[in-house]
Amino acid sequence: MDCRNFSCLPVTRLGALAIAWLTLVSMVLGQSTETVDDLDVTLTEVLAGHSSHGAAFNEGPRQSAYLMGGTGNVNFPVTTKSALAQKFINQGIGQLHGFWFLEAERSFRQAAALDESCAMAYWGAAWATAENSKRAQGFIAKAMELKQSVSERDRLYIEALSKYLSDKPEEKSKRAAEFLKNLESIALKFPEDLEAKAMIAHRVWQNSREGIPVSSYLALDALLQQVFAAEPLHPAHHYAIHLWDNRAPEKALRSSAQGGISAPSIAHMWHMPGHIYSQLHRYEDAIYQQEASARVDHAHMIRDQIMPDEIHNFAHNNEWLIRNLSFAGRANDALDLAKNMVELPQHPKYNDLKKANGSASYGRRRLLQVLREYELFDQANGLCQSPYLAAAGLSPEDRIKCLRLAGCAAAITGQPTGKSHAVAELELLSQQQRTLKADCLIALNRLKSAIDSSEDRPPLAEKMEIDPAAAATKINEKKSELAAAEALVDQIGKSLTAVEGYTLVAQQDYKTAYARLLAATGEDVSWLGELQFVGGNTDEGLKTVQEQVTRRPKEVLPLARLAFIQFQNGDVADAEKTFQQLRETSSSFDLTLPMFARLKPLADLQGLETDWRKPVEPASDLGFRPALESLGPFRWSPPLAPVWSIVDSNNQTAGSSEFHGQPYVLIFYLGHGCLHCAEQLNAFAPHVGDFEKAGIKMLAISSDNSAGLQQSIESFTGEMPFRLASDETLQIFKKFRAFDDFENKPLHGTFLVDGAGKIRWQDIGYQPFMEHDFLLLEAQRLLADGLPIVVAEIGP
Repeated sequence: MDCRNFSCLPVTRLGALAIAWLTLVSMVLGQSTETVDDLDVTLTEVLAGHSSHGAAFNEGPRQSAYLMGGTGNVNFPVTTKSALAQKFINQGIGQLHGFWFLEAERSFRQAAALDESCAMAYWGAAWATAENSKRAQGFIAKAMELKQSVSERDRLYIEALSKYLSDKPEEKSKRAAEFLKNLESIALKFPEDLEAKAMIAHRVWQNSREGIPVSSYLALDALLQQVFAAEPLHPAHHYAIHLWDNRAPEKALRSSAQGGISAPSIAHMWHMPGHIYSQLHRYEDAIYQQEASARVDHAHMIRDQIMPDEIHNFAHNNEWLIRNLSFAGRANDALDLAKNMVELPQHPKYNDLKKANGSASYGRRRLLQVLREYELFDQANGLCQSPYLAAAGLSPEDRIKCLRLAGCAAAITGQPTGKSHAVAELELLSQQQRTLKADCLIALNRLKSAIDSSEDRPPLAEKMEIDPAAAATKINEKKSELAAAEALVDQIGKSLTAVEGYTLVAQQDYKTAYARLLAATGEDVSWLGELQFVGGNTDEGLKTVQEQVTRRPKEVLPLARLAFIQFQNGDVADAEKTFQQLRETSSSFDLTLPMFARLKPLADLQGLETDWRKPVEPASDLGFRPALESLGPFRWSPPLAPVWSIVDSNNQTAGSSEFHGQPYVLIFYLGHGCLHCAEQLNAFAPHVGDFEKAGIKMLAISSDNSAGLQQSIESFTGEMPFRLASDETLQIFKKFRAFDDFENKPLHGTFLVDGAGKIRWQDIGYQPFMEHDFLLLEAQRLLADGLPIVVAEIGP
């Protein structure tokens, strides 16, 4: 093993023994060391940072819970010897009702820490992790071990969930139906159990997502009304909203008014009423709910040192908020929020450019949409050259979408250089995909020849070292690649057509532009209607925009466009009528936007003030709504890192005060004998210089004592590339929350702290973070105000 230039980190004797032992056990069990995390408890005990209770406990929250309040009026008595554990059980059930799965699991794990014999604590953790069947099965297995010591009611709950969590996917619908039946049996046997009725409502909705339709909406609503009659502010209002969301949203208005205040600490409980108001085209009411949800999430994340996309549905709520802001005419606010979503910390596990439902992807998608629909092409020119829309690492599909907007915006604003660069890159991408198509066709023909031969071992297949069965699998793979390449070529072709269409708009050839943009697809239909109108086809243009007003009721964009072209057409009475509809739809749209500023002549005609928006009276069915500012901050901001001080291996003091104005990466590792830690240090060591060139220092803190720290240093050939320090007492580990409070052991942790002492990025867990390249690029992006940043250039 050549360790010159720190290209690797030699493993200590203990680490080497661990490797040998892991390899031996893996061979006995028939598994490779790559799947070591899936092995049994005996094996995982060897690895530092892993839970002593098994693989299910490795992931998820490992820091203690606290009684936060505001999680719903829930009373769910279980078999436990700890009154405090019972309170955490109640809190966990409320969090489950609000789909706050991360914190629900934390509450149940806290209950188990207080009373390790509490079977229902493990049952609750299994329910909270049901989307991860392997983890859920680990938790429910623990509950089943303890079921003999619980009440009959608890046992029925445990057995019902255990049967449902069976790992036989082909029987999923059958298991889902049986689970519902078992919950009904519990409700029949224990009629005072409100939670059983609430769980039935949830299960019926969940089953509808698993292929079992709701048999009677009214019957299920009647069951929920029993819950609300006993507890008016029960968080089961969440389920009433889901029940009626797509069937009869007006039936959920009562639950929408009470959803947030029934569990005000749970952001998703504020979000869900926004579904109903959106369905009913009450966009400003939806905006309140979704902003409330975002504020509650922000307060929680800042307070408890949680990264944004660790929270279930956080990104979904914010992207929906952007849509409603757009519907209400608040395009600048929508743009600001979309940009903020892109700015948030990215992580390969929770949120990066490849995750379609993460903040980065959602934010970019909405940014493209708002810029295009509101014709904000001057802003688009700048954003298309920025990391918001030109980030390195975009998928080809997303890159094409960004290039399309870049080319169209440059064309319509008379920026020939920007247009030519976008077109050139689109054409280059097209050529690359055409080459890929050709390669796929050649490979397919060769593979088909290998299969179609009548000989037992076709010469071609033998030469390819592939048997006919394997060739068939390869054929399917190549067919998928071919289809993807063809789709991209089509997408690029339409993008180039769109750029041509926008060029024609700039040249005022509206009739031809309309035909091109219609063929390109993806443009706002109301804008196409306006192009028809100005291109001379006035009647069809008016009809197209009027249809959009009907199809998109109470959205300000088609209304504003219709009022404008009616006025331009001389239909003053119709224009004034449409204008009044617009004024009654929203009181908060931005008058500085070109879409609304051009309506000033209509406002003047009616003798209105410069601010011609009409105040809209609040609806009478909203219930109590706290001031938004009381729920949390409008934007997430990174939490302050704790103050810390330590003596390093050179007997020099290191600490937070030393790094004032200086960003740094802090790695917490679990001693010289930890195999995974050796791998992490080995991965980061050769790149310390890259971080330092970017202005970022690096320091590693070990759980070892001084002697163990010295062994880490001696393992290197040459000088240690970054400072090491010992935190034998684990005080700094605990301050940064790189610590399992339930099992009283340190965890792996990697943190990026900026010059103002704020934690901009973190990874805490049973395994160390290994992706040094990702972290370097992410650090540069997050610290871009004072550091270089890598972006993709627009152009060939």
